[in-house]
Amino acid sequence: MLGILGRMGFVVGVDAGGTSTRALVLDLDGTRLGAGVAGGANPNSHPPEVAAGHVRQALTAALDGLDAAKVESGVLGMAGSSKLLSDPAVAALFEAAWAGAGLRCPMRVITDCEAAFATGTASPDGTVLVAGTGSIAARIEHHELVSTVGGYGWLLGDEGSAFWLGREAVRATLVALERDDVDDLAAAVLARAAIPDLPRRERWRRLITAANAAAPIALAGYAPLVTAHATAPSAERIIKTAVRVLADLTEAARPADARSPIVLMGSLVHANPLGTRLKLELTARTSAPVTVATEGAAGAAWLAAVKVLGPTAPRP
Repeated sequence: MLGILGRMGFVVGVDAGGTSTRALVLDLDGTRLGAGVAGGANPNSHPPEVAAGHVRQALTAALDGLDAAKVESGVLGMAGSSKLLSDPAVAALFEAAWAGAGLRCPMRVITDCEAAFATGTASPDGTVLVAGTGSIAARIEHHELVSTVGGYGWLLGDEGSAFWLGREAVRATLVALERDDVDDLAAAVLARAAIPDLPRRERWRRLITAANAAAPIALAGYAPLVTAHATAPSAERIIKTAVRVLADLTEAARPADARSPIVLMGSLVHANPLGTRLKLELTARTSAPVTVATEGAAGAAWLAAVKVLGPTAPRP
């Protein structure tokens, strides 16, 4: 089908996160033409050459069977975009990946917050909370990020994130071993870490060794265990704290009297019961609409279309 007003061009959006990268190609009517998935592409969490390679891999898959030269506009939404924008060597790697996928249009880099907000609403203004591998809240005006709260990274913050959840699960397991009070969450953590059934002090030692031997980002891999075993006492405490922290983070990014939309995005937002409780908590705290977004690449692609067609560009 011909694109809007008879045009046949495409737009592309990429959501480059800490654990996965998604690319999406749309025509100018908002119809999805292709999608691709690859590993994480945050240059703060992965070697930049690996991160750039994942962007190229996702783009190549999304453009399979399409003429990449027809892409008129492209947007790369990225966690860790500041490193790409401030380091010429990193920027060169991503530019090469972009061109290597066959794209001739400029690569416009935005934050993952801007892409996430555009996924959840066409409103130019509001607040977005991204709770995935990391966590950050941002205030958006005219589709652009104007301020943030949190997002300091795993070493300095990211409270309520998957990294934080996974770390808390491991810490709770260590405490459980110390107290000889292993619940379902602790048992799942020990199983995932491949800790054999040994005397508890030996399991305690081996879990510490295993957690410290892996890259810090690997702690995020324990996060799904928290929601999968949500009825365990230790998991319930972690989830309750995460909901409070994430709701506080969102509120801190908004003016006190704001009525503009709130968009929630990230793997934890879709992880029940945490995500459900978070939405209920925010709904109780504010009269603003609270929306759960599902695909940052769609928001990035829509912003790419806005660049071509203006704010009336069809939504994906």
